Amino acid sequence: MGRTAVGGTFEYLHDGHKQLIKKAFEAAGDDIVDIGLTSNGMAGEKNRDIPDYPTRKANLTDFLKEIGIPENHYHIQMLNSPYGNTLEEDYEYIVVSPETYHVALKINELRKADGKAEIKIIRIEYVMADDDIPISSTRIVHGEIDVHGHLKGLYS
Repeated sequence: MGRTAVGGTFEYLHDGHKQLIKKAFEAAGDDIVDIGLTSNGMAGEKNRDIPDYPTRKANLTDFLKEIGIPENHYHIQMLNSPYGNTLEEDYEYIVVSPETYHVALKINELRKADGKAEIKIIRIEYVMADDDIPISSTRIVHGEIDVHGHLKGLYS
């Protein structure tokens, strides 16, 4: 086996993010998972108020502790580009959501052009909210749902 890559902004660590992260550790087995966490600069491109990098990293670390992942089984790396270090480093797997699947395809296209081996893509499906629409940070920000996909306020 080899290393596994997964990444995101993880603005709100919602149930979709949690499934993505758990799948990465499942794929990795006893190997290392490199978790790319978007930088403040990249997160700022979303045009909304997103918690800063240290806050998002602390939330991610707390979740990993909560699910029993030892610190020596992962590295959290700051992402300054959508590709992180996947163009230079070798990975066996990259775990993505439908939203980021196109990025994984582009990574493999660029790796192939550079003579590197492709990374096996594991695509998870969206986690649905109570209304059968995917859970997303955007929906949470807009007050439609909570981090578990339960409808809030006017939407319930």
